[in-house]
Amino acid sequence: MKDHPPNNSDETSGNLEAEVDPLREVVPSANTPGKRRGKAEVVSEENRPSLREELHDRKIEQLRQMFDRHKGNRHLILLQDFPDPDALSSAWAYKLIAEKYDIQCEMIYAGALSHQENIALVRLTGLPLQRWTLETTKTKDLSAYQGCVFIDNQGTTCNLTEFILGAGVPIAAVIDHHSLQGEINADFTDLRPEIRATATIFTEYLQAGMLTLDGSVSQHVKCATALMHGLRSDTNALRQAQEEDFLAAAYLSRFYDPQLLNAVLQSSRSKWVMDAIERSLKHRTVQNNFSIAGIGYLRYDDRDSIPQAADFLVTEENVHTAVVYAIVHDKDEEIEVVIGSLRTNKLTLDPDEFIKEAFGQDAQGRFFGGGRSQAGGFEIPVGFLSGRNESSDYARMKWEVFDAQIKQKLLNLISPKENPIYDH
Repeated sequence: MKDHPPNNSDETSGNLEAEVDPLREVVPSANTPGKRRGKAEVVSEENRPSLREELHDRKIEQLRQMFDRHKGNRHLILLQDFPDPDALSSAWAYKLIAEKYDIQCEMIYAGALSHQENIALVRLTGLPLQRWTLETTKTKDLSAYQGCVFIDNQGTTCNLTEFILGAGVPIAAVIDHHSLQGEINADFTDLRPEIRATATIFTEYLQAGMLTLDGSVSQHVKCATALMHGLRSDTNALRQAQEEDFLAAAYLSRFYDPQLLNAVLQSSRSKWVMDAIERSLKHRTVQNNFSIAGIGYLRYDDRDSIPQAADFLVTEENVHTAVVYAIVHDKDEEIEVVIGSLRTNKLTLDPDEFIKEAFGQDAQGRFFGGGRSQAGGFEIPVGFLSGRNESSDYARMKWEVFDAQIKQKLLNLISPKENPIYDH
């Protein structure tokens, strides 16, 4: 599988459309051929809340059945290369639930933790995270694992996906709040793009009795704190939260440690982040309320400074959307990738659609990026031009070419008739 995980079957799979939004099949629309509008449709709309509860209960039962089938197994939980608080906390919750079924899990990622809050979260809570590079993974006995799990991703943002699936490790579960990104063949699938955070989905699992949190158990308190941070992070401090998120936060409020969460949130910005913000301010182009900034070359370990710079730029007066990007050098793999982040306060701008339209797809038909409400990201391989060169002039020219190309693609969408690069 290349990018995202697999399909569901009967109790474990079935019609993926129905898994993503089953209500569409139950509640007919006005334009559905062969469906009569009237009393039946009104009743369906009135029963919508109870229908959601029924679907939720069915999903919980399917999850229990999946765990029962995997009792005594070992699972690999694959996170995106640069895991965020939502992914970290949700994976930890999965691991704790799985332990009730005698399933041992290892939480792994291939990239880096560079955002100061993510580093603080892992250190202060003792979150059991391991970094496996591709070279490290090749030395592992993958036959020891009877399943892999994708949480807060569908495999496309994890550098280990292809190798682990190629080694014959089946996909046990895919649990994510992003839109469907490819064919999925998993023992259990729960995709809910209408939910703001994967942490909300896992909190619902806890509320349903998949794990009974105990405020006297240190690990439970720390996991609840991590989930609160993940939920808060993906809902912009609850400002974009929906009913499900508020209900989840209310439940977690009984168990989380406010002082621990405050310590995570007050972690200091690194010098590299401050440098990235400074460069983004210096090189930004503001047009039609968009702020665009290319900040040159970054070390792989400092990749998380890009979204933080975008977060800063979007706070400028008369700016509703910010895009920051850089060429990131991975010295371990000797590759370079253009990595960018988008942040927006404009409710009518869909980051997923905007990024996909701006940068398109690769030769295999995979989009270079996408997003969710008010945030998005993209990664574009530098390819043959990757690698360092003794000449500083060469490095400068390479950056200027990529910088101009990205700006051109963005400005073609923002103001196609006023694109100075394109016109030139």
